[in-house]
Amino acid sequence: MAKIASDRTTIDLFAQDKRPGRPKTNPLPREEQLKLNKRNQIKRDRSKGLKRIEFKVSDQLYDALSQQADKAEMTRSAYIEHILTQVLTR
Repeated sequence: MAKIASDRTTIDLFAQDKRPGRPKTNPLPREEQLKLNKRNQIKRDRSKGLKRIEFKVSDQLYDALSQQADKAEMTRSAYIEHILTQVLTR
């Protein structure tokens, strides 16, 4: 029996064929997946009582915060929250 390249109904004939690219596991395009995941993350954070704060800092401050957080064995986010809590409770 001849194998026709466009015939994909006979799975056993095509078991060794590798398809290029990453397998499609989600019907949404990647951009939509990212938006949906971010929206879900924000919902989870809100349900935990967390609010989002964004700010821009210099490279030196960023590196210093990262190093101090590593020394304290904390994430940078947790370290910044710790510093802010200390300052506000004084």
